[in-house]
Amino acid sequence: MVEVRGLTKYYGDFRAIHDVTFTAERGEILGLLGPNGAGKTTTMRIVTGFMPATDGSVSVEGFDVATQAQEARRRIGYLPENPPLYPDMTVTSYLKFVGRIKGIPRGELAAAVDRVVEKCFLTDVSTRILSRLSKGYRQRVGLAQALIHNPPVIVLDEPTIGLDPRQIIEIRGLIKELAADRTVILSTHILPEVSQICSKVVIINEGTVVVEKSLNELVQGASLEEVFLRSISKESEAAAS
Repeated sequence: MVEVRGLTKYYGDFRAIHDVTFTAERGEILGLLGPNGAGKTTTMRIVTGFMPATDGSVSVEGFDVATQAQEARRRIGYLPENPPLYPDMTVTSYLKFVGRIKGIPRGELAAAVDRVVEKCFLTDVSTRILSRLSKGYRQRVGLAQALIHNPPVIVLDEPTIGLDPRQIIEIRGLIKELAADRTVILSTHILPEVSQICSKVVIINEGTVVVEKSLNELVQGASLEEVFLRSISKESEAAAS
């Protein structure tokens, strides 16, 4: 479970997000939506402990990201929009390296690598050097590193970017599978993706949460695209007035 309470972040005098609050339960896929510059990436970096908040708190499986950072991070798998890969390493050697950093015992490391290589459809390229992989395969390796320590919370920033249609279907299926016993937070610009795999939606606009509802409740009588455009338009009009 992830609980976000009153997150505010300033970069100098610029306020990137303000009083961002939402929850994501275990077994739930939460879709985090918003236009470019809305504050999605800032929120996700704070949730995953990569950036401190100016104000507010984040709890991951009961551990505070700011004051119990090590315990919270152990329970998070994070795929940023640009996966943190080392281009001169092979897929397998990179995943072993990440596994050691994340504290997987030596005797369990090989099995953990084999598990994520299979789950992320990397078997055919497991011995190849990362710099020679297509963008789609590099994205899959990024997902594998997020999963290797089997965390209860998965945070994914644009997980299907750069994938071909078949790969997108495979990764969407994997995300659904992961959510069976985990909490998944998914940021994406692809609204049909949210409609297909998410159970809850949070819409951020101009740094604040304007919608937090279950997908079924949100789209009654309207498409997600209509709801999204209406939500950000209303917030923009209110801010202007």
